[in-house]
Amino acid sequence: MGEIKIGWIIFSLLSALTAALVAIFGKIGLNNIDSTLATTIRAIIMASFLILTSLFLGKFELIKTIDNKALLFILLAGISGALSWLFYFFALKIGPASGVAALDRLSIVFVLIFSVLFLAEKLTFFKLIGAILISIGAILMIL
Repeated sequence: MGEIKIGWIIFSLLSALTAALVAIFGKIGLNNIDSTLATTIRAIIMASFLILTSLFLGKFELIKTIDNKALLFILLAGISGALSWLFYFFALKIGPASGVAALDRLSIVFVLIFSVLFLAEKLTFFKLIGAILISIGAILMIL
């Protein structure tokens, strides 16, 4: 199995924890507001926070290191992320937070499929079983 580097695992768990808070805070915040407007406000807050973080860490000097291919894929990731947020907040506005979050986490299964198809990652028995269990778990969460 090789050596497991703990850094990416810690950051992944922190990502999961803060993503869970998005569902909770978002559901509470959507009570009397349009979901598209809420997503827009969220995006402005996120962009402002990230700009300040990049300024504080001195990251803008690295902007010249981004080539056209990287920029294209960053653009596509940004559009995909914005669409994801819109769909997520639409669903959160009308559905239960636990169910919306469970179905949203099926993105893991889609990432596995896309990583095998486009990134030449290997589909192993354990990854396949994990994807099946995640799918079953998501279905059980919405029942």
